[in-house]
Amino acid sequence: MAGAVSLAVLPWYGLEGGILGAQWSRLGAEALPALFQGLLNGRTWLLPLVLPLLLAGWAIAARAPRATVAAGLLALFWLTLEAFGLRTYGLRLEGLATLWDGSAAQPALGWGALLYATAATMLLAYGLAWQGWCRGEVFLIGAIGLVCGAILVFVGYPVACVLVSAFRDNDGQVDLALFAEKITSGSIWGLDCLFSGRSCGVAWNSLAQAVVVGVLSTLLGLAFALVATRMRFPFPRLLRVMSVLPVITPPFVIGLALILLFGRAGMVSNLLQDWFDLPRTRWIYGMTGLTIAQLLAFTPISFLVLQGVLQGVSPSMEEASQTLRSGRWRTFRHVTWPLIRPGLANAFLIAFIESLADFGNPIMIGGNFHVLSVSIYFAVVGAAHDQGQAAVLAIVLLFFTLSAFLLQRFWIGRRSYVTVSGKGDAGVPVPLSRGLRAGCLAVVLPWLVLTAAVYGIILVGGFVKAIGNDNTPTLQHFLTAFAIEHGAGGWFLSGSAWNSLTTTLTVALLAMPLTAALGILTGYLLNRQHFAGRAVFEFLTMMSFAIPGTVIGISYILAFNVPPVELTGTALIMVVAFVFRNMPVGIRASIANLSQVDRSLDEASLTLGAHSAATLRRVILPILRPAIATSMVYSFVRAITSVSAVIFLVSGEYNLATVYIVGRAEFGEYGIAIVYSAVLIVIMVAALLAIQALVGERRIGRRRITETPALARSRGADTRVAEAKAAGA
Repeated sequence: MAGAVSLAVLPWYGLEGGILGAQWSRLGAEALPALFQGLLNGRTWLLPLVLPLLLAGWAIAARAPRATVAAGLLALFWLTLEAFGLRTYGLRLEGLATLWDGSAAQPALGWGALLYATAATMLLAYGLAWQGWCRGEVFLIGAIGLVCGAILVFVGYPVACVLVSAFRDNDGQVDLALFAEKITSGSIWGLDCLFSGRSCGVAWNSLAQAVVVGVLSTLLGLAFALVATRMRFPFPRLLRVMSVLPVITPPFVIGLALILLFGRAGMVSNLLQDWFDLPRTRWIYGMTGLTIAQLLAFTPISFLVLQGVLQGVSPSMEEASQTLRSGRWRTFRHVTWPLIRPGLANAFLIAFIESLADFGNPIMIGGNFHVLSVSIYFAVVGAAHDQGQAAVLAIVLLFFTLSAFLLQRFWIGRRSYVTVSGKGDAGVPVPLSRGLRAGCLAVVLPWLVLTAAVYGIILVGGFVKAIGNDNTPTLQHFLTAFAIEHGAGGWFLSGSAWNSLTTTLTVALLAMPLTAALGILTGYLLNRQHFAGRAVFEFLTMMSFAIPGTVIGISYILAFNVPPVELTGTALIMVVAFVFRNMPVGIRASIANLSQVDRSLDEASLTLGAHSAATLRRVILPILRPAIATSMVYSFVRAITSVSAVIFLVSGEYNLATVYIVGRAEFGEYGIAIVYSAVLIVIMVAALLAIQALVGERRIGRRRITETPALARSRGADTRVAEAKAAGA
C-alpha cells in the first residue's frame, strides 16, 4: 500500500521548497506522481515500477516468500537503474538512455521515490523473515536493510564520488600512472625529518599526531572517569562541567585561546618575560601546541565513554579479588583494567580518528607542522585546485583508519567482558589505591586549571576592547552580534549573528535525535546480531567519521548537487551531513556498553514472548542510557561546533554559527568571534543539563553504603597483611 501511494499520490520528483513550501500552481507537470509522469509526460521508464508491486501482491496472496523477496529486489534494482542510468552528470550507468533515443533525462528524485525505496526494502525484509531469517523477525531484517541503505546512500555513494576522482586527471580521464605518482609522493611519505631539519611527509606527521593524541586522551579520560566514579571529589558537578567544556567549543577557538595565552604576544609569555626574563618563542605553533589543543578538545569524549564503562564494572568481581587477599592496585590492574578494555579501545579509536580528521586546530595552531586534513583542504581551495590530490590524501587517511580499526579488534579479541547480568549485584566499588588516586589527581587538577584559563580567555575576551592590549570592558562586540531593537513594527533581532544562530540551533535539534537513534540501533545490530557482511557494514559506518570534514563536504557537493538526489542549498543536506558524520560516536559508545551486558537478558525477554523491538525498548535502552546521553550530547555539540564538514554546504539562506565565526576571524574581528563562541558555550551547557535530565541515569541494582573509618582501617590492615604475606612467600 505504501508503494502504491508513492507511485499514484506523492510527487515523484523533488519540488522547489518541498511539499509544504512548494508553489504548486507554477510546478505543473513536474509535480505529478510517477504513474502520471509515465502516462502523460512520456517518462515511460517509470511505468515498470508498478510490476514489483503487482508481483508482491500475488506473492502475499499465494503465500510465496521467495516471490516477495524477488519483488523487493526487483523494485530496488529498477529504481537504482533508472535513477543512475538516466542522469546527465556524475557517475552514470551508460546504455540505458539509448532505449529512449539517448536523450532521456530526469530531475532529482523526491518524496515519492523515497517512500517507494522504503516500501521495497520492507517487502524484502518481510520475504526474508517469512523464510526464517533472523528468527523470522521483520524488525531486525528491516532495521538492517534500512540502516544499510541509508549508509550506502549518504556515506558510501558520496565517498565513492570523491574517491573516483583520485584516478582521474583534470580533464576527467582515467590516469593510473598519475595516481601512482601522487600516492607515492615524497610530500606524503618523506622521512626527511629523520636525517635533516626538514619536515616529514604529511602521512607520518598525521599518524604520529593521532597516536600521541589517542593514547594521551584515553589515559586522561580514564583519569577523569576514575575521579568521577571511584573518588569523593569535593566538587563533582564542577568536575563534570570542566571536563566536558572543551567538547562544546568550536575547535579553532581553543587554538585561538592557546595563542592568546602562550603565543609570542600571549599573556603567559608576557608574564614569563617580565618576571623571569624568559624570551618569547613560537613553541605553541607546531606539534606540541596542536597536541595540547586536541587533547583539550577530545579528552572529554574519552571521559564520557569510559565513565559509562566504569559504571558497568561489577564491584562483586573486585570484592572477590580483595577477598583473595589482592591489594587495591593489583585488583585494578588484574580485574578492573581487563574488564574496561572495550571502553579503552573505543575511546582510543574515537580520539585517533578525531585527531586524523581534525581541521580547525591544525589550521589555527599547526604552524609548519603539516597534516593530512589541512593538506586536503589546500589541495581543493588552493591555487593548484587539485581535486585528485585531495582524493589521494583521503585514501591514505582511510588506510590509517582501517589499520586502527583492525588493531582495535585484535586487542579486544574474543574475550568476554560481561559484568551486567540479570542477577542482582550486591557489590561495592573498591576504592582506588593511594598511588593511583594521587596519580589521577596529579593529572586532573592541572588539567582543570588549564581548562579554566582557556575558557577564561574565551568568556572574557569578547567583553573587552582587545584582549591583552586594551582590557577596557565593553559590550560593543556583543551588541554587534546580538542586538535587539525596537522599530515601527515592534521588537526585532538586529544583530548580525541572529540568523546563523537560529539556523544552527534548528539544524542541531533536528540532527540530534536522528543521530542518537541511528547510532544506538546500529550499535545494537552490530553487537547483538550476526548477518552476512557485518564486518564490512561496521567499517562503512566508521568511514564518514574517518574522512576529514572538508572531504565530506566536497563529497556531498559532488554527490548531491545533481540528480538523482539533489540536496545542495537546503538545510536538509546539513542535517544529513551531521547525522552520518556524528553517528559513529553513538555506535562505539553503545557497543562499549553492550559488551558488558549479558545476552541472557535478551534471551530472557525473548523467552517471555517479547520480540526484538520490545526487548530493545524495554530491556536494552534503559541499560544504554550512558551511551544515549553520549550520542545526543556529541551530536548536538558537533552540529553546533563543526566547521570543516559544512563550510562548503552553507548557503546565503542557511548559514551556520561556526562559518559566521570563521568569517569574522578572517577579517580580524576577534572580539565578535570570541563573544559568539561564549554565547554558544552557554547555550550548549544548558543543553547538556537538559539532555542529562531527559535521558536520566542507568540504574543497576547495587547497594550503596558509606565506608566508616573503622571499615577503612580494617580494609587497609587486611591489605597490608596480605601484601606482607605475599612478600614473605
